[in-house]
Amino acid sequence: MDSFLANIAILVLSGFIGFAVISKVPNTLHTPLMSGTNAIHGIVVLGALTVLGTADNPSIPLQIISFVAIVFGTVNVIGGFVVTDRMLAMFKTRPASSKIEGIN
Repeated sequence: MDSFLANIAILVLSGFIGFAVISKVPNTLHTPLMSGTNAIHGIVVLGALTVLGTADNPSIPLQIISFVAIVFGTVNVIGGFVVTDRMLAMFKTRPASSKIEGIN
């Protein structure tokens, strides 16, 4: 029981520290930060798949937690790529218009 409480305390503290760190990131660093979180959530998805795949007789709580980790991690990775692509699209130059002035 003591290790469970210690793990919960670590989870809560890391949530607070993560929020404090992320809230101070300037907008110009958002895209690199998003790429990093995509990599981390990719590892979460692979870890959940590995744990679920190597368990001989996974209990119902293990199956539920692994499923939730896989779904949330996948949604976050896909959403991160979508947001990163939209942000990078803002910096692309638009092609010059093919209209010649004066000729329609």
